[in-house]
Amino acid sequence: MATLSDIGVAAAINILSAFLFFVAFAILRLQPLNDRVYFPKWYLKGLRTDPVHGGVFMSKFVNLDWRSYLGFLNWMPEAIRMPEPELIDHAGLDSVVYLRIYLLGLKIFFPIACLAWFVLVPVNWTSTGLEGAKITNITSSDIDKLSVSNVHSRSERFWGHIIMAYTFTFWTCYVLLREYEKVASMRLQFLAEEKRRPDQYTVLVRNIPPDADESVGELVEHFFMVNHPDHYLTHQVVYDANKLAKLVKKKKKLQNWLVYYQNKLERTSKRPEMKTGFLGLWGKKVDGIDYHTTEIDKLSKEIVLERENVTNDPKSIMPAAFVSFKTRWAAAVCAQTQQTRNPTRWLTQWAPEPRDVYWQNLPIPYVSLTIRRLIIAVAFFFLTFFFMIPIAFVQTLASLDGIQKHAPWLTPLVKVPFVKSFVQGFLPGIVLKLFLIFLPTILMTMSKFEGFESISSLERRSASRYYIFCFVNIFLGNILTGTAFQQLDSFIHQPANQYPITIGTAIPLKASFFITYIMVDGWASIAAEVLMLKPLIFYHLKNFFLVKTEKDREEAMNPGSIGFNSGEPRIQLYFLLGLVYAAVTPSVLPFIIIFFGLAYIVFRHQIINVYNQEYESAAAFWPDIHFRIVFALIVSQIVLMGLLTTKKAASSTPFLIVLPILTIWFHRYCKGRFESAFVKYPLEEAMMKDTLERATEPNLNLKGYLKYAYVHPVFKDIIDYHDDDEEILSQKWETESATVPTKRQSRRSTPLPSRISGASSPKSLPDIIPNHPEP
Repeated sequence: MATLSDIGVAAAINILSAFLFFVAFAILRLQPLNDRVYFPKWYLKGLRTDPVHGGVFMSKFVNLDWRSYLGFLNWMPEAIRMPEPELIDHAGLDSVVYLRIYLLGLKIFFPIACLAWFVLVPVNWTSTGLEGAKITNITSSDIDKLSVSNVHSRSERFWGHIIMAYTFTFWTCYVLLREYEKVASMRLQFLAEEKRRPDQYTVLVRNIPPDADESVGELVEHFFMVNHPDHYLTHQVVYDANKLAKLVKKKKKLQNWLVYYQNKLERTSKRPEMKTGFLGLWGKKVDGIDYHTTEIDKLSKEIVLERENVTNDPKSIMPAAFVSFKTRWAAAVCAQTQQTRNPTRWLTQWAPEPRDVYWQNLPIPYVSLTIRRLIIAVAFFFLTFFFMIPIAFVQTLASLDGIQKHAPWLTPLVKVPFVKSFVQGFLPGIVLKLFLIFLPTILMTMSKFEGFESISSLERRSASRYYIFCFVNIFLGNILTGTAFQQLDSFIHQPANQYPITIGTAIPLKASFFITYIMVDGWASIAAEVLMLKPLIFYHLKNFFLVKTEKDREEAMNPGSIGFNSGEPRIQLYFLLGLVYAAVTPSVLPFIIIFFGLAYIVFRHQIINVYNQEYESAAAFWPDIHFRIVFALIVSQIVLMGLLTTKKAASSTPFLIVLPILTIWFHRYCKGRFESAFVKYPLEEAMMKDTLERATEPNLNLKGYLKYAYVHPVFKDIIDYHDDDEEILSQKWETESATVPTKRQSRRSTPLPSRISGASSPKSLPDIIPNHPEP
């Protein structure tokens, strides 16, 4: 059990670590050779060039101006200085709303912390529950006197905790309501002012039914010319080009190695040699340049053949397509309506923006998605609950008892006061942090297997699973292991009627562990984020071995992105801990407030200068943020009810029952009031933008703009974008003829005459819907 001195040692270590990270960053960011690492976003926008320093040759690599080092923390006020509207133009709405999550944490927890420390801390501190209770089997420390554990059973003081629980709930709901309203307004304004994008006119159509008479492309054109005759513009079928993409990726890797060996030849004037075996460790020794040149030539021919196979083989065309319309209004109608009587066919949804498309998953058959998601659901269940075993084991080893039991020869060392404080106050948090390093990658791989078609949806699903994992393993897991493993021997030697009291008392006693975890994960790790050690090393390695041209130098920059799939669940964990412990152990709150404030400054700096977001979803993730905070609020209310029950506060506990009910009602109100703004596009807004566009750009070549927007990236290098310019410009948007050409023999869903069959279809569709799917 960590004491105040242990937490003090952990705080000193983490504060010193954060300070050293900031100092290292302040020095490294001023060096000319690191400028592209710490300001890549400005280079990508073309607004920054390599710094030029005259005079000494060394000044090209090292900043010799000693005065620039004096204000080593100037980047903090600079990060806050850019106003929010300008930041939206600079980085996008997704990035700005992501930052608002940190501000939301400050808005919620700073007033709660002030009130809790003013009301609850004196109530808890002046009680003598831990001293007077005859529970000798529960270990406690001075910090636990600030918690509800120190209040006597059946005490009237619990009314203070109940009143504060109501106050915290109402305040949190009020802030959430205002923030939901603000973000919804920002999203609608952003969509109204946003420049033209292909996804505004395009829908993704899945599960296109097979047809014996028409290809997928012909079938798509025929269906939308019939059912959207005045609005359909063009389409792009989806190809299974995954094998081709792998070949292109392999060629790129070989080209990098060729550049490496060519640079090596220029430096040493000696023909470089290599081994053809695994990782170059064994095999035949050959000339590195000749070998890679030959392999690239062979691979180029293979790519050409595979590209021809993909474009000519009907089996490579998947039952999916990107369909574009003449107006945003028409796309909104198509994306938000059912197309046929059979709700499993011709499924439409908003198309992701082109850079958001995850092309590898588009060829996955729609019918297999349900099976894939069932498999991943089962796998995630076992991953979540079986992960608790190694976490509990490692956490046990990272404790004094675990070290003395498994490594008794270290007992004299861990009895040293500083080492003891280090083990109890710092080691458990860092061990848990290291244990979770590969979890985001595992969860993202699972999401990819599920078949989501966009990067944004992949990140949102991965974030949702990460949050569930954190809730089960970090929150519940540490509480349960703390009461079930550490106190097991005590349980055996006490009466059965003492079990609820022991558990209820032990839950707030885990606050010391979460304080140490917050300092490791929320202080030192956030400070390390700005240092960008991994991108720094990788950039200089690429710059030394692979860079020959300015384009190569730009490709060597790796600005990265926010990392929503791992960053957002971490934020939500702090919301959960803050709301749960606000009325239980208020001493946790200052550490959480420091996290939100520090993270806001760091990530604002990163978003302004470093991160280059892969996509723009216009804050479509906000309903998930709102739900998880409401869920954390309900969990906090249930935990407090359980604690008061163990404290035998039977007369006051029932007054808490109404809180979860009110919170659920609040969530349903917000969902009905605001969520539609994040999942639907208002037709009124679409019509306004279309009308304005027709007035300002009457000669817009929309078909030329959309024709190649959703072509697979592996085909873009062979497209001639000027082939049909004159033809496109001469085309009229209006439908010239009511007849729709088709090769189909069956006209069951063709209400217009067919040029091929020369007959008319029935005036009305059959009244009987067949039980089997239509061919």
